[in-house]
Amino acid sequence: MTIDRYRRFARLAFIATLPLAGLAPAAAAQEGANGKSFKDDFDTLDTRVWFVSDGWNNGGHQNCTWSKKQVKTVDGILELTFEEKKVKERNFACGEIQTRKRFGYGTYEARIKAADGSGLNSAFFTYIGPTDKKPHDEIDFEVLGKNTAKVQINQYVSATGGNEFLADVPGGANQGFNDYAFVWEKNRIRYYVNGELVHEVTDPAKIPVNAQKIFFSLWGTDTLTDWMGTFSYKEPTKLQVDRVAFTAAGDECQFAESVACQLERAQSE
Repeated sequence: MTIDRYRRFARLAFIATLPLAGLAPAAAAQEGANGKSFKDDFDTLDTRVWFVSDGWNNGGHQNCTWSKKQVKTVDGILELTFEEKKVKERNFACGEIQTRKRFGYGTYEARIKAADGSGLNSAFFTYIGPTDKKPHDEIDFEVLGKNTAKVQINQYVSATGGNEFLADVPGGANQGFNDYAFVWEKNRIRYYVNGELVHEVTDPAKIPVNAQKIFFSLWGTDTLTDWMGTFSYKEPTKLQVDRVAFTAAGDECQFAESVACQLERAQSE
């Protein structure tokens, strides 16, 4: 489903004015990329690294309000919760975080357990857009609650999407933690699920070029039923993230099980 008109246009309404003090410039493959290689095990939520969305929604398609109260870390796990709770004009509250810095070519990885529930979207993605004075570029992993046996992969380039691909998640994305990774290069994007290559994109027209922020979000809809399923709320549910890592192109991998390590070993053999 093409959802360009629904997506991120309201996402960063309040974030364009965030102070950038303390963000040291870094050598980068792309203009504006100031994020270095890192790994976060979420022992705490470091707000120097992460901005927590709070007090708005992304438009009429989203049936929940972003709330900082829906974001916490528990025993080394980031939890983004969706629950019935009146916040402003919405009857549900949901959680989202995003990096304060922007990242370029390299390997992006997260270990995630998706939420339960039709009509929900458990997402790990990168994004930049008009509120950052850039075109809308995006790279997505999204588990749609209507079918948690799959993860949807997608890219947006200058606000043009339509590149959806569904990859299997053995055992179900909501039944346990799974590893999702993509390797973003100038001429290629490779997507991995649990260390296995599941999709590759080589068409230059489908590969974003602008440095982006890293996001995790859990949200719901009453209207995008063809895409996310009919919304059916039963009880609070949560997206859990055990780990996230970024390895810049040319840097050493950040942890032993990393796809970046796997690719390094393959190149050296």
